[in-house]
Amino acid sequence: MILSCNEGGYSTNAKDESATQFAPPGIGNSYMPEDSTFQVSQNVDQSPTGTQQATPNEDWNKKIIRNGTITLEVKDYSKYYQLIGEIVKREGGYIAQEDQQHSEYKLENKIVLKVPVARFEETMTLVSNGTGNDEVKEKKITSEDVTGEVVDTKSRIEAKKEVRLRYLDLLKQAKNMNDILQVQTEINEIQEQMEMASGRVNYLNHASAFSTITLTFYQILNPGASDQKEPSFSTKILDAFLSGWQFIKALIVGLVSIWPMFFLMFGLWLAFRRWKLSRPKST
Repeated sequence: MILSCNEGGYSTNAKDESATQFAPPGIGNSYMPEDSTFQVSQNVDQSPTGTQQATPNEDWNKKIIRNGTITLEVKDYSKYYQLIGEIVKREGGYIAQEDQQHSEYKLENKIVLKVPVARFEETMTLVSNGTGNDEVKEKKITSEDVTGEVVDTKSRIEAKKEVRLRYLDLLKQAKNMNDILQVQTEINEIQEQMEMASGRVNYLNHASAFSTITLTFYQILNPGASDQKEPSFSTKILDAFLSGWQFIKALIVGLVSIWPMFFLMFGLWLAFRRWKLSRPKST
């Protein structure tokens, strides 16, 4: 009787009714634990009209490489440099490269920052704002979607694995040393291709996980001394002396290179003199 009632659709278990109500299509009246019932109910959005709508899932497999370029003229070089260190540390990034140049005109620094892709926008804003008194000269953002390349490279790696397994089977069946060496050469080439592809995937994963920000900032030290200023008189004299000395050295080298011509001219002069002396004098 109990079985016939259950088959007819009668149920006295409240938990079974709850589980059936929130069960996804295809489950039917099968029993679901309370924790799974709660998990399914959490993923259901109750609209004002009472209809159930599923919340869309965000695609976390996208591989997008983001690069930013910023150029600023700062008022206080030391203060801004300290601020950059604090921003990078707080955002979970690091300084990958740094190049500082100091001239009479300005003090300049070019830094390559690596920050997590989730903190890219915020880091760009913080770096651009600076201390509040800095002037942004250039700001640019570029993005490159490499998802297709990552998927394609992973597929080729899997295909290479299948080919490698086949060659390993052939290696077991090889009966002479020539066959063994030939199959082993193919296996080594496939392994090398797999390692190169795996390295490419690792690079793309790291590049998409950490965005690159190329930051250039400088402080004008002496506005009167321009980078394109005309050389002074003493500098011109020194340059002229150096260029003249280079000409003299080149001339000496050229004269030494034609020493056979000097010997030839000297021999012709001696022969002409002897011929002139050997001629009888006219009375």
